[in-house]
Amino acid sequence: MKHCLILASIFIFFSSCNQNKVVEKTDYNILNEQDRASLKDELLEDRFTNLLPELMDKADLDMWLLISREYNEDPVLKTMLPATWLNARRRTIIVFYRDKENNTLERLAVARYDIGKSIKSAWNKEEEPNQWKALEKIISERNPNKIGLNYSTHFALADGLVKTDFDELNAAMPTSITSKFVSAEKLGIAWIETRTKKEMELFQKLVKITHDIIDEAFSNKTIQPGKTSTEDVVWFLRQKVTDLGLETWFHPTIDVQRNNEALNSHIESFSKAKDEKIIQKGDLLHCDFGITYIGLNTDCQQHAYVLKEDEKEVPDFLKEAFVQGNRVQDILTTNMKAGLTGNQILANSLQQGKAEGLRPSIYTHPLGKYGHSAGTTIGMWDSQNGVPFNGDYPLQKNTAYAIELNTTVFINEWNKDIRIMLEEAGFFGDDVFRYVNERQTAIKPIKID
Repeated sequence: MKHCLILASIFIFFSSCNQNKVVEKTDYNILNEQDRASLKDELLEDRFTNLLPELMDKADLDMWLLISREYNEDPVLKTMLPATWLNARRRTIIVFYRDKENNTLERLAVARYDIGKSIKSAWNKEEEPNQWKALEKIISERNPNKIGLNYSTHFALADGLVKTDFDELNAAMPTSITSKFVSAEKLGIAWIETRTKKEMELFQKLVKITHDIIDEAFSNKTIQPGKTSTEDVVWFLRQKVTDLGLETWFHPTIDVQRNNEALNSHIESFSKAKDEKIIQKGDLLHCDFGITYIGLNTDCQQHAYVLKEDEKEVPDFLKEAFVQGNRVQDILTTNMKAGLTGNQILANSLQQGKAEGLRPSIYTHPLGKYGHSAGTTIGMWDSQNGVPFNGDYPLQKNTAYAIELNTTVFINEWNKDIRIMLEEAGFFGDDVFRYVNERQTAIKPIKID
């Protein structure tokens, strides 16, 4: 019953750094710290019980060995720590042993402590002072066929075993064990990229929170033309996240396109910091913003337009340009098919978009446990002909993505190009794509009274 209550939306107050200021009660529906911890551990136990055995079988590994030291955690191991473990402790060693014949999965910690309630300590230091020998005994008793270690040449998140631990492990183990070491790259990626049903319930709420914060930032509550700068809005976003007791995994940006300024080149737009500008009526605004909550991350780009005195809605020529941005999204998501590589999806989508007269650029990335997560990479802003290695990874089911892209549109009324830049969280399930919490389908009008 308690878990059901945790999954339900609740309202809470958060105090900001200013002790005299209290954040008003809102509809953001953010859990308090204790309930967040309970939900995080519930989601983790569900992944260990119902997901990990399947992933280990698919990767053809019957043992997975993860090793980290405090403050230098393997990115995969970091996602396995319970809510009360903010970091590894001393040297933390986790052993997962999959007995497929008996349909069991052992979760053991060669550590002084249980790792929460999901992973039990299997080392009595008083009986065996040497941690490596304790590990050797666990491995020898189970006699696995393959032992997966987290090293990878091209996928950083699957390359978490540091050199010192790798060297000490190899030095401490007999050849009968070291000869079974193989890369756990596919398993590490699968663990990071795969979303469970319970996680998606949380993820939908998180994306809605992200959208709601953007709505507040892109409003006359926050923006006063002629006074408010783009940096003011950036720091509004940062402060709002802090006040709500959340975190952001990257510094947000706000940029402006207007009729009397030429569009920056593609390279300049993505490789240089955004100049601070005072927001004016008639500006087309764009944000890039994401937050972190209970082990998941969002990444979102949306547009707003500051209405002029004689305007009651966004001009038609901007509405029409935005439709082209949505069309590029549709082209990409309909080309996402299980088993196709990111490079194949990219090539198919760009070819179709250009055939329709669009000028698209696609740079979509996996999203979830990390903002720029592990999995299928579908282009990069500076790699529109394909991404070596990471782009060759095939699309898997039950994975999430930041559908990130843009299209360049010539605006007759402004006699210049503009760029419609969009990014929304999407989920690829059983060969069906859906947005996690809808997508922006119209530029947000900011009416100034």
